[in-house]
Amino acid sequence: MNIFERTVYRRILGPVYDKEKENWRVLTKKEIYAIVINPAITKTIRLDGLNWFGHVQRVEENRIPKEFGTTRLRDRPRNRWQNEVREDGRIVGGEGWQEKVHNREELMKLLRTARNRCILHVPKA
Repeated sequence: MNIFERTVYRRILGPVYDKEKENWRVLTKKEIYAIVINPAITKTIRLDGLNWFGHVQRVEENRIPKEFGTTRLRDRPRNRWQNEVREDGRIVGGEGWQEKVHNREELMKLLRTARNRCILHVPKA
């Protein structure tokens, strides 16, 4: 996902002229991250997943199903979306993060803290 994001930024920002070599070249990864202030898209997706998880937990039982039934595949168990979100929540909010999810103000404060302090580590591949 990060590679695709950098490809899009390279396309938007365009080539740069290298005066030393006297030719045009594409921006490097470090140059792109120096120009672009927004967080990586994977971090945004992970934080939005936590926000959605909080919404689903606060929804009444009769409105939407909490679990989606699927058939089991033969190989190793796949990482489910809920497992990934629970791991991110543990990283962001510590052990008692699931109690904070039921209170919207607490969840928003938790997400703001995670966004401002860059708690979720996103590898730069």
